[in-house]
Amino acid sequence: MKKIASFTVNHDTLDKGMYISRIDGDVVTYDLRMKKPNAGDYLTPSAAHTVEHLFATYARNGEHSEKILYVGPMGCRTGFYLLVRDTLSHAQAIELVRQSMVFVREFTGEIPGNTRVECGNYLDHDLDGAKKVAADMCKVLENWSETDLQYK
Repeated sequence: MKKIASFTVNHDTLDKGMYISRIDGDVVTYDLRMKKPNAGDYLTPSAAHTVEHLFATYARNGEHSEKILYVGPMGCRTGFYLLVRDTLSHAQAIELVRQSMVFVREFTGEIPGNTRVECGNYLDHDLDGAKKVAADMCKVLENWSETDLQYK
């Protein structure tokens, strides 16, 4: 079988940040790396679940909502994928992620979509953990630019 693109990235040299994982036609997949791979510190399932609810809700309710295709965690628990239409520029995508992380970091109240009817695991959330992840990503992305989007 052909090796998928994300498995060709050297995870031993990959740092936290935001990268272009792939471009397929009019869809851009961003790799939002929140934890250094293979370093022993991973997203907890509860914190990742909460980041997912808040990040997806924020991204799908903003000015670029029609360009957002998917927001979801990586199975390895080191980050998230963000899939968008290519009509969202790379600079706009970076800013969207920055704003989303600020939203998560500052969030108070009921987690959106967090009832038994709306979510398949509604009891498994960690808002404090999600806020810590988002606060760290705010620092990581503070000076991130389009030139930083390429894997090193």
